[in-house]
Amino acid sequence: MQNAVIVDVVRTPRGRGRPGGALSGIHPQELLAGVLRELEKRTGLDPAEVEDVLTGCANAVGDHGDCVARLSVLAAGWPDHVPGLTMNRFCGSGQQAINTAAMMIAAGQADTVVASGVEMMSRYPAGGPLTLDGGNARLRARHPLVPQGVSADLIATLDGIGRSDVDAYALESQRRAAAAIEDGRFGGSMVPVLADDGSVILDREELPRATSMEALAGLPASFAQLGGADLEGYDRTFDEMCRTVYPHVAQVQHVHHAGNSSGLADGAAAVLLADERTARERGWRPRARVLATASTGAEPVAMLTAPAPAVLKCARRAGMTLADIDLFEVNEAFASVVLRFLRETGTDPAAVNVNGGAIALGHPIGASGPILFATLLDELERRDLSTGAVTMCTGGGMATATIIERI
Repeated sequence: MQNAVIVDVVRTPRGRGRPGGALSGIHPQELLAGVLRELEKRTGLDPAEVEDVLTGCANAVGDHGDCVARLSVLAAGWPDHVPGLTMNRFCGSGQQAINTAAMMIAAGQADTVVASGVEMMSRYPAGGPLTLDGGNARLRARHPLVPQGVSADLIATLDGIGRSDVDAYALESQRRAAAAIEDGRFGGSMVPVLADDGSVILDREELPRATSMEALAGLPASFAQLGGADLEGYDRTFDEMCRTVYPHVAQVQHVHHAGNSSGLADGAAAVLLADERTARERGWRPRARVLATASTGAEPVAMLTAPAPAVLKCARRAGMTLADIDLFEVNEAFASVVLRFLRETGTDPAAVNVNGGAIALGHPIGASGPILFATLLDELERRDLSTGAVTMCTGGGMATATIIERI
């Protein structure tokens, strides 16, 4: 088997994922195309040698549709023979693109692959389904999937995590992100988004905001009304659906709100992977090697509980324990997700999301995985550490995981 190495990672800043956000006027294909061109420039990559471009995108409809991977390759001006594949594992789509690229290389089926992700939440169409069951009533009767925010509140209820716990975690995420920005820690992989005339559209993270425990405590729970609403087409409320699976839960405690949940964001990122021989032949100095990848499922109504099992599975595959891993990036979809991970694994909180996470910085769904790799690699290098892990919960009760070793 070939060892897959990460040559470099390039990503945009995260823009506010609402109309009027700094990146909202850019077509998703063009945002990703700009990142592909920057990756080409920074590494000396000849695009003609890329065997595939894998792109994570969780909402591949509208201007994200029609295989955004292939269309972004064309928008970047890369050769016609370079194919593209759009992948969807919900929030883990971009990480899955990296894992699949690494598997292609390890299997000897490719020597140079670009794994990427893009999501422009500011350009999502209005409305959309509340659940993740594809409108299948029979499946809903068996697995009554609920909106992710309700699932996050269910996890908090099951684990006895209170409002002050999730707010304290959110405040620390903001504090760490602010310190990282002040210290310039995202500069290694982040590149500005430029207009056609060369002017800067966005060169900084747009979402972080100062806050306090008092300010967080004043925010209303975002999913209480949704959890208890009588909705057309449903014979039970979402809270009642949760209690169908967890009958010992007397009442779902709704503790998540805009301040302790991931922010809506726009962004794109790309990772160049190759086998070690190809990297040597092309004069690249890889930044890391992929030691192991994994994905796993968990109970789908609580939905967001699989990161710990995924990382443990990945570590076993690598012949490691979690104590062998220096830094962790656990996607901050909701505060309770990371608090559950910490409780299940016993990992030192000081090693997890050391530069903040999606609560402070935003979660541009398909792009988040590659962005987390950029953050992790930059920080491993800054601290002169060796190993890191990335894990992300996803819709439907799944998670992705990857362990990398710095070169």
